[in-house]
This record gives sequence, C-alpha cells and structure tokens, in this order.
Amino acid sequence: MKPQLHEKFMRQALELALKAKGKTSSNPLVGALVVKHNKIIARGFHHKAGLAHAEVLALNQAGRRAKGATLYVSLEPCCHYGRTPPCIEKIIKSKVSRVVIGMKDPNPKVNGKGMRILRSHGIDVVAGFLEEDLARINESYIKYITKHLPFVVVKVAQSLDGKISTHTGDSQWITSKEARDFSRKLRNNFDAIMVGVNTLVKDNPNLKPQAAKQNFYKIIVDSKLRTHIDAKILFPYPERVIIATTKFANKDKARFFSQRNIKVWVLADTNGRVDLKVLLSRLADYEISSVFVEGGGTLIGSLFDQRFVDKVMFFLAPKIIGGRDALSSVEGEGVKFIKDAIKLKDVKIQNIGKDFLVEGYLT
Repeated sequence: MKPQLHEKFMRQALELALKAKGKTSSNPLVGALVVKHNKIIARGFHHKAGLAHAEVLALNQAGRRAKGATLYVSLEPCCHYGRTPPCIEKIIKSKVSRVVIGMKDPNPKVNGKGMRILRSHGIDVVAGFLEEDLARINESYIKYITKHLPFVVVKVAQSLDGKISTHTGDSQWITSKEARDFSRKLRNNFDAIMVGVNTLVKDNPNLKPQAAKQNFYKIIVDSKLRTHIDAKILFPYPERVIIATTKFANKDKARFFSQRNIKVWVLADTNGRVDLKVLLSRLADYEISSVFVEGGGTLIGSLFDQRFVDKVMFFLAPKIIGGRDALSSVEGEGVKFIKDAIKLKDVKIQNIGKDFLVEGYLT
C-alpha cells in the first residue's frame, strides 16, 4: 500500500483519537481503524483510562472480518498489563495481516516492544506516520510518562503592556467575553488548574471547567495558608481541591480544611515558598499529567524562573494600562540579560473576539 494511503488512514485515526480530548488522562489519546481492500470496516478510540483501548474496540467491531485486514493505530499497541490486558494479545488473535502504527509509545514498558512481539508472530508492522502531529496531541502523556511530571501550560490575560490589573487592583475585565469563554473551554483539556494565593485572595475565582469533569483538580499554591474558608474555589467539590502549603501554615486552619475533605499538602519550602518541583512531582504521583496555570504573576514568574513551563497562552487585549505599580503578568526574578530571555518556538497568533491569542512552546 502506498505511503499516501497510510497517511490518509492515520489522519483519520488521529481525528478519532481527538474525540476523547481531555478525558483519557493519564492514558494517551489513541484512535484505530480496521481497513480491508482499502475500505474502513471498523473504528475505535480510547474513551477513558480503565476502559477498552482503541485497537480492542475497533477489532471487536470488525469481528471475523479482521482476518487478513490492516489495523491502523495512532500509537504503538501496549504489551503489558495495566488497567486492561495488553492489546497485542487481541491483535494477534484477530489474525490481521498488517499493523500500521503512527508513532512508537515512549512508555518504557512498551517503547518498541509491542512492535517486536507482533513481528515475532508473523504480522507485518509498519511504523512512523504523522509522528509530529501525534506527539503534539499527546504532549501531556509523553512528558508524564517519560519524566514523571505534568505538562505545564501558563495562561495569561493581559493588556498590551503586560498588565493584569491597574495600580488600584482593578482587573475586570481586561480581555473580551469571547476570550474569557474561550479560556474557560480550554480548562476542559487539562487534569488540573493551578492558581497562586494572591490571585485567589484578590479575585476569589471559582475556576470551574466549562463542562463537568469528574477528575478535575483545583490546586492552590499557598505557602502560609491564607486561603479563606469560604473561597469559591473550594466548592462544590472540596475533595477535588489541593492546597499546597508549607510548615509556615496555621495547623488549626490546615486541620479545618482537611476535615472538609480538602487535600492539604505540607511540602518542602524554598525561601519560605512552596517548592514547585516537589509539588509538580507530587501531582504526577496523583496521575495528574497536565496543569493549566491561571495566575498570578508571582506563581507564574517562579514557574518561568525554574523552567517548569512547557507552553504559554497569552491573551492580549489591545489596551494600554500603564503605571509602575500596576501588576504584571510575569513577576519572579526574571533574567539579567536579554540573551537569556525565555524564547518560544512554534508560535501561533489568532484573533479571539477583539483580542489576540499568542501561544507557543518554550525552547
């Protein structure tokens, strides 16, 4: 079969995988097709961790027709027991003649082993189609599975001169309703949202995703436990709130939160502030593979200073606020020399309402 046809079918597998965007963590997004005589006879995509994988769903749909067919799968089939049995067992039993794989699974438990086992059973295996696109849709999974850290995206809504409020503290609203609605939709693609306590005290946001998500966490970075007991962010699901604090927290207040099923993590500190590396590692232990950071400038600045940010999404309103005492979107220590400034790659710019969204990845 020509490579163009492989790419065509793999593109459809990728689009299938995206149907579960934001729902499969800590598993990857995967789509699969069963093709016979150049026609798709079955489809499947992974819906949620713990449920059947894409290959299994597609092969179940194909039934006996899978014999002699080609299986297209966007990610290398698993060969180990996890929440579900290894997919290669199902593939071998289906008697497909060929498996076309988009990209190799970077999971150390797989990472080429699945392909070797399939070949050892006489199945023709072809790999390496749309790898860059497939890696992009699974960027959170890849970082989580290879580095045991969540993928961190910083979102900022600011004026053209980098301000997130006036010198009096007024900040509602800098960006348009269209930009704010778009931002709320983005939360659905992540396992957790993170905010610093200064933003929490000042704005009292609820930070809910637009759609109901069963496994969505809200994370408050609060070194001295200043979070108010009636803060909106704590409701309606206190058990899905994590307050990251330090030994400087009031123990009675920490106990109060814990008694209300709010997770209070007393973590190591660096100069009196929560050690962010320890926090991110702990989040990975909870199978949180992606974090959407929404402020404020102190937290965001620290994440940049320590190079924990993977991607940025800056919403720019065509407004000038000015004022040396107006809050900036990125604080922290910053760099001493321009040559050391944090640089972005794969930058995209689009209009959202009257505003602009600039997004890119850190180099």
